[in-house]
This record gives sequence, C-alpha cells and structure tokens, in this order.
Amino acid sequence: MTTPQAAALYLGAHLSEWADKGYAVFNPNNRDISELPFIYGFNNGGPREWLQAIALAQDGTCLGQYICSAEGYMPHDLGVLEGSRPDRHEHFREHYPDGYRMDFVGFDDVPNHAGVKAALELNEKQREQAA
Repeated sequence: MTTPQAAALYLGAHLSEWADKGYAVFNPNNRDISELPFIYGFNNGGPREWLQAIALAQDGTCLGQYICSAEGYMPHDLGVLEGSRPDRHEHFREHYPDGYRMDFVGFDDVPNHAGVKAALELNEKQREQAA
C-alpha cells in the first residue's frame, strides 16, 4: 500500500517519462496509415484504483485487458504508446499481420466514441455467435 501523495508522484513521473511518445503504428507494407485498422485501448471503468483497461480490435476482438490504479497508466500498460509493451504487440501482430494503428480513449469519451462503439457492437455479435 502506498500513500495518495506517493501514488500521485509516481503517476506524475510515469506520465512525464512517456509524454513524448506517440501512439504506436505497425505498418509493414507502408500503406497509407488511414487505411490501417485501429486497436482501441480504453478505460472500461471499475472501482477506484481497480480500473479495467481493454485493448479491442476494430473488428470487435478483445486483444487484452489489464487492471490499472489510474487511467494515466493505461496507454502504456496496453501498448498504445510507441515503445511500450512489445509483448502485447506480438499478439496484436498475429491478429493484424498487415498492420494496425493504436488509439486510446479515456473513460469519459468512451460512450460517444464512434470507433469504440462500433467495435463493442461487433464484440457483442461475436459473443452471441459463440454462445
């Protein structure tokens, strides 16, 4: 357990360390980036300091999840940022071998984000078909 002050300092240091990183792109065929499908990282909410971070492919496939103490850690922990979590990108490349681009959507923006909403609808259809 840590104090709220220590947690805030640690988060601040983490955000500062990764502040200059853009969102990761895997583009082995040098396609126009706008043609690449998205992998959305987003905050799915949850109890305080026990937030569910999700990586969801544009086609509705869940590619990962993680529990985070703060939304600020999610882009790194999900592999959204350039240079973060190469282990996750191995899995992402299996799903989208011809390329993808990452995006992160904060909790407050999830309900109105067209891309995440469409991916969640496709995810629901996948679950219905599997049942």
